[in-house]
Amino acid sequence: MSRLRLIDRSGQRYPADQPRWRGDDGGPLVFEQLPGIGREEIDAAINSQWRYRAALPNPLAHIEPVTLGEGRTPLLTRTFDGIDVGLKVESMNPTGSFKDRGVAVMVTALRHQGIDRVLEDSSGNGGSSVAAYCAAARIEAHILVPAATSPNKIVQSRWHGAHIELVSGSRQDVADAAVGRADTTFYASHNWHPYFLQGIKLIAYEIWEDLGFRAPAAVLVPAGAGSLVLGCAAGFGELRRAGAIDRVPRILVSQPQNCCPVVTAIAQGRDEVTDSQWSTTVAEGTAIAKPVRDREVLQAIRDTGGTAVAVPEDELLPAVSELARSGLFIEPTSAQVVPALRQLRAAGEISAADTVVAVLTGSGLKAGHLLTAI
Repeated sequence: MSRLRLIDRSGQRYPADQPRWRGDDGGPLVFEQLPGIGREEIDAAINSQWRYRAALPNPLAHIEPVTLGEGRTPLLTRTFDGIDVGLKVESMNPTGSFKDRGVAVMVTALRHQGIDRVLEDSSGNGGSSVAAYCAAARIEAHILVPAATSPNKIVQSRWHGAHIELVSGSRQDVADAAVGRADTTFYASHNWHPYFLQGIKLIAYEIWEDLGFRAPAAVLVPAGAGSLVLGCAAGFGELRRAGAIDRVPRILVSQPQNCCPVVTAIAQGRDEVTDSQWSTTVAEGTAIAKPVRDREVLQAIRDTGGTAVAVPEDELLPAVSELARSGLFIEPTSAQVVPALRQLRAAGEISAADTVVAVLTGSGLKAGHLLTAI
């Protein structure tokens, strides 16, 4: 991992082979730009996201991965208001969410670096994913979760052998509590760790292959911390540098109206989100008031010519129902892309002529406590 270096917001560089989750400036880390790969470098014998392992930083392209078969999720077509949309069904990943992509790569790197005990904070999906992959890697996992987290997500993590601690307060309170313990246990936060984004970026390679080695006109993702925004920006950016595509798709973002700091910052032309008080939302996976990588997320949206929209709370459960009646049982966090698509169509941001891919990030089975009213 020494061939590439990590960079913090101040521009300082760090060896990538040393366990580190943030820069000395207190901000997040990113990798130096990678060149990307073309179709000839895909390992077609591997039926998981590791078929694109040549796009990962060395030595991840060569060492044995910690894998549960993540990736290679379906891209299904559904029609909304006359627009055919490709739905990337990430609920088909091993633990039921897209987080498996990033956690698989992060845990592979941590195992290679000799880490045997980690701390994570999560509203649910990230924690259950870390629990599963740490179990596969024989790494001891300690996970702090909000006390209001879906019981299904907590049960899953416990069965994987993780040590779970419920923390009262907001999602931000949980993150602050975890950072406060980072001196005693390695903090493997999926929101902070740079290797997590290296796994998330592989969804871009997969969408490209799904579409016959073409890029869509736009990718629509729900955003809380914004890892899918950054992963798509990185992956499609690499494909462009490799000459595999001519342009990076527009990145379109959906957030619940009850917690939409990225939407607000885009509308106000700000370079970072501002501290605000938000209401609770059933789209719990996107209820993050202060994303760690807010500056980078906002810049990625703008660099691709994208935008962000807020979905009213009363449209979230109907969206779950609409998708379920097409055969897809998706949690409210993911289902918000359906009303977002309609908003974007009405605003002229997308048209029937565009190839649009929307990412369904997690399974409805994760949110049973929110969906029992039907």
